[in-house]
Amino acid sequence: MKKLKIAVFASGQGTNFQALADAAADGRLDVDIGLLVCDKAAAPVVARAEQAGVEAYVFAPKSYASREAYETEILAELRRRGVELIVLAGYMRIITQVLVEPYYGRMINVHPALLPSFPGVNGIRQALEYGVKVTGVTVHYVDGGMDSGPIIAQRAVEVLDGDTESTLGERVQKVERELLPWAVAQIAFGRVRLDGRHVTIASDTVRS
Repeated sequence: MKKLKIAVFASGQGTNFQALADAAADGRLDVDIGLLVCDKAAAPVVARAEQAGVEAYVFAPKSYASREAYETEILAELRRRGVELIVLAGYMRIITQVLVEPYYGRMINVHPALLPSFPGVNGIRQALEYGVKVTGVTVHYVDGGMDSGPIIAQRAVEVLDGDTESTLGERVQKVERELLPWAVAQIAFGRVRLDGRHVTIASDTVRS
C-alpha cells in the first residue's frame, strides 16, 4: 500500500514534528514525511528534521512582498513533491487561501485548547486566565479562519489547582504528541470522512 506523503509545517521546538517522525520510524504511523516547511532558519525543528532524514524547506517571510507570495512558492514545492496532506504542528503563520483552497480537507492543525474555546495564540494562557477546570487539545481541519475548521479529534486535560502556564503546558503538550500522530494515522488509513462541519472516523476502512 502506498504511503501517504505528508509535509509538516513548524516554527519552533518541533516536539510535535518529533512525535510524528518517531511514530513513522517505529511503524505506528504508516506515512512518508516528505518535507518540513519552516519560517525560521534557527528553529530547533530544523535540526530535528535533519536528524530524522527529512528535508527542510526554510524560508524568510520578510523576503517576500506578502504571505500569498511565499505561499505560492511553497505550494509549487508541495505539488512538485506530491504532498497529499499538510500537518501544521506549531506553525506560527496565518495560512491564506493560496494554500487553503488547493489543500482544503487535506490540511490539519493541532491546537492546545478544546476548540471553539480559546482559539489563536496562547491557548493555554487563555484557559488559565478564564479559570476553566478542563482544557485540552484539538486536531482540526484548516479552513482559513482562526482555528475555526471542522474538528477531527479532541482530548481533555484537567486544569489543576495551582497550575501555571508551564505545568499545564507540559500536560497539554504530552497529549498533543499522542493525539496528533493518532489523527494522522486515521487519515492515512482512509478512516476520516469530512461532511460539511462534521467529521466521522470509521474503524474498518483501509486506504488504497
